[in-house]
Amino acid sequence: MKKTYEIEVDCANCARLMENATKKTEGVTDAVVNFMTQKMTVEFADGADDKAVMKAVLKACKKVEPDCEISL
Repeated sequence: MKKTYEIEVDCANCARLMENATKKTEGVTDAVVNFMTQKMTVEFADGADDKAVMKAVLKACKKVEPDCEISL
């Protein structure tokens, strides 16, 4: 399953770091963060609880950029 979320990210480098952090999150098979459109596309593993996974993704992204916001 693939979903797109609005994300607030301040720079392209932070977007890349958040993309990498998201890809390492359990339950995520792929992720793309687009700085220009302020969108994050996440592909979830089969059977993954997308809401629980996104909470973990938000936590990982806040380690990169503490004021990051993802519209869940």
